[in-house]
Amino acid sequence: MDQTVVFLLAAILIVAALIFLAISIGRKGKKYLDVEVYRAKCLKIEHQLKKDEPASYHLAVLNADKLVDQALRELGMNGQTMGERLRDAVKMFSDRSGIWEAHKLRNVIAHEADAQVSYDQARHALMNFRKALKDLGAI
Repeated sequence: MDQTVVFLLAAILIVAALIFLAISIGRKGKKYLDVEVYRAKCLKIEHQLKKDEPASYHLAVLNADKLVDQALRELGMNGQTMGERLRDAVKMFSDRSGIWEAHKLRNVIAHEADAQVSYDQARHALMNFRKALKDLGAI
């Protein structure tokens, strides 16, 4: 009788370990982002934007886009590009058109040599990136 109980307990432990392993492997990336790290990075980017420095508009938008992309990757969103990861995470965003608009502005900056961006456009994009970070639980 003792051997049966020991065998049964061992079997239960093995099954529990296998279930735990299966759950761990099945998760998509991290479940939680480090809010303090993201908050600090977001504030740094927002402080980069200076009304009297047009070059700062481009830099702030590019960096904010990268930060949202980093959060998407850490959360395990599928896709090889940020656009694909945004599509994978679309249901997570309260303002889907806002994040797409901000990302499109980033694409204009990144791909057009003579891209003209106003302070208000950059500020609006940063607001949309911030909202996306909140929706993702990053800030």
